Amino acid sequence: MEQKTILFDATGKVLGRLSTEIARTLSGKDRVDYMPNNDQGARVVVINAQKIVLTGNKETDKKYYKHSGYVGGLRETTPKEQREKDASEIIRHAVKGMLPKNKLARKMMTHLHIYNDAKHPYTVDEERK
Repeated sequence: MEQKTILFDATGKVLGRLSTEIARTLSGKDRVDYMPNNDQGARVVVINAQKIVLTGNKETDKKYYKHSGYVGGLRETTPKEQREKDASEIIRHAVKGMLPKNKLARKMMTHLHIYNDAKHPYTVDEERK
Protein backbone atom coordinates (compact mmCIF):
# COMPACT_ATOMS: atom_id res chain seq x y z
CA MET A 1 0.00 0.00 0.00
CA GLU A 2 1.30 3.39 -0.99
CA GLN A 3 1.30 6.27 1.48
CA LYS A 4 -0.65 9.35 0.44
CA THR A 5 0.63 12.89 0.97
CA ILE A 6 -1.97 15.32 2.30
CA LEU A 7 -1.44 19.09 2.40
CA PHE A 8 -2.87 21.31 5.14
CA ASP A 9 -2.73 25.12 4.89
CA ALA A 10 -2.58 26.69 8.36
CA THR A 11 -3.44 30.21 7.18
CA GLY A 12 -6.10 31.61 9.52
CA LYS A 13 -6.84 28.21 11.12
CA VAL A 14 -7.31 27.78 14.88
CA LEU A 15 -4.48 25.71 16.38
CA GLY A 16 -6.55 23.10 18.24
CA ARG A 17 -8.98 22.43 15.40
CA LEU A 18 -6.21 22.03 12.83
CA SER A 19 -4.15 19.84 15.19
CA THR A 20 -6.99 17.38 15.78
CA GLU A 21 -7.50 17.00 12.05
CA ILE A 22 -3.77 16.43 11.50
CA ALA A 23 -3.54 13.89 14.36
CA ARG A 24 -6.55 12.02 12.96
CA THR A 25 -4.94 11.85 9.52
CA LEU A 26 -1.52 10.79 10.90
CA SER A 27 -3.05 7.94 12.89
CA GLY A 28 -5.15 6.76 9.94
CA LYS A 29 -8.48 7.16 11.74
CA ASP A 30 -9.96 8.83 8.65
CA ARG A 31 -9.60 5.57 6.69
CA VAL A 32 -12.25 2.85 6.45
CA ASP A 33 -9.68 0.09 7.09
CA TYR A 34 -8.30 1.69 10.29
CA MET A 35 -6.37 -0.62 12.60
CA PRO A 36 -5.01 0.90 15.84
CA ASN A 37 -1.90 -1.31 15.90
CA ASN A 38 -0.72 -0.41 12.37
CA ASP A 39 0.76 2.77 10.97
CA GLN A 40 -1.65 3.35 8.08
CA GLY A 41 -1.76 7.12 8.26
CA ALA A 42 -0.79 9.45 5.48
CA ARG A 43 2.24 11.73 5.19
CA VAL A 44 1.09 15.19 6.29
CA VAL A 45 2.58 18.44 5.02
CA VAL A 46 1.56 21.66 6.79
CA ILE A 47 2.36 24.98 5.14
CA ASN A 48 2.14 28.58 6.44
CA ALA A 49 2.63 27.58 10.10
CA GLN A 50 3.53 31.21 10.79
CA LYS A 51 -0.11 32.21 10.16
CA ILE A 52 -1.77 29.86 12.71
CA VAL A 53 -4.32 31.52 15.03
CA LEU A 54 -4.63 31.08 18.80
CA THR A 55 -7.94 32.13 20.36
CA GLY A 56 -8.35 34.34 23.42
CA ASN A 57 -5.23 35.49 25.26
CA LYS A 58 -3.28 32.28 24.61
CA GLU A 59 -0.69 34.14 22.51
CA THR A 60 0.70 35.75 25.69
CA ASP A 61 -0.74 33.71 28.60
CA LYS A 62 -0.04 30.11 27.47
CA LYS A 63 3.41 28.73 28.33
CA TYR A 64 5.55 25.94 26.91
CA TYR A 65 7.97 24.33 29.39
CA LYS A 66 11.34 22.68 28.71
CA HIS A 67 13.83 21.30 31.22
CA SER A 68 17.55 20.84 30.57
CA GLY A 69 17.93 18.18 33.25
CA TYR A 70 20.11 20.38 35.43
CA VAL A 71 19.10 22.10 38.67
CA GLY A 72 17.27 25.32 37.82
CA GLY A 73 17.10 24.28 34.18
CA LEU A 74 13.38 24.95 33.63
CA ARG A 75 12.79 27.20 30.64
CA GLU A 76 9.44 28.63 29.61
CA THR A 77 8.36 30.36 26.42
CA THR A 78 5.08 31.83 25.22
CA PRO A 79 3.59 31.11 21.78
CA LYS A 80 4.45 34.68 20.78
CA GLU A 81 8.16 34.09 21.53
CA GLN A 82 8.05 30.62 19.92
CA ARG A 83 6.47 32.06 16.75
CA GLU A 84 9.46 34.42 16.39
CA LYS A 85 11.93 31.52 16.79
CA ASP A 86 10.17 28.71 14.90
CA ALA A 87 6.38 28.68 14.46
CA SER A 88 6.36 25.03 13.32
CA GLU A 89 7.09 23.90 16.90
CA ILE A 90 3.72 25.29 18.05
CA ILE A 91 1.86 22.93 15.71
CA ARG A 92 4.26 20.02 16.36
CA HIS A 93 3.71 20.32 20.13
CA ALA A 94 -0.10 20.39 19.76
CA VAL A 95 -0.23 17.39 17.40
CA LYS A 96 2.17 15.32 19.52
CA GLY A 97 -0.09 15.78 22.54
CA MET A 98 -3.06 14.40 20.60
CA LEU A 99 -1.38 11.16 19.49
CA PRO A 100 -1.19 8.02 21.67
CA LYS A 101 1.79 7.81 24.01
CA ASN A 102 3.62 4.81 22.51
CA LYS A 103 6.21 3.76 19.91
CA LEU A 104 3.68 4.02 17.12
CA ALA A 105 3.12 7.71 17.87
CA ARG A 106 6.84 8.39 17.49
CA LYS A 107 6.71 6.74 14.06
CA MET A 108 3.64 8.81 13.13
CA MET A 109 5.45 12.02 14.08
CA THR A 110 8.13 11.22 11.48
CA HIS A 111 5.39 11.53 8.81
CA LEU A 112 4.59 15.11 9.87
CA HIS A 113 6.37 17.87 7.94
CA ILE A 114 5.72 21.49 8.92
CA TYR A 115 6.90 24.56 7.01
CA ASN A 116 6.63 28.22 8.06
CA ASP A 117 5.99 29.40 4.49
CA ALA A 118 4.29 27.95 1.39
CA LYS A 119 7.39 26.24 -0.10
CA HIS A 120 7.77 22.48 0.37
CA PRO A 121 9.52 19.65 -1.60
CA TYR A 122 6.63 17.12 -1.62
CA THR A 123 4.23 16.13 -4.37
CA VAL A 124 0.72 16.37 -2.93
CA ASP A 125 -2.00 13.76 -3.49
CA GLU A 126 -4.78 15.60 -1.67
CA GLU A 127 -5.37 19.08 -0.24
CA ARG A 128 -7.50 19.68 2.85
CA LYS A 129 -8.83 23.12 3.58
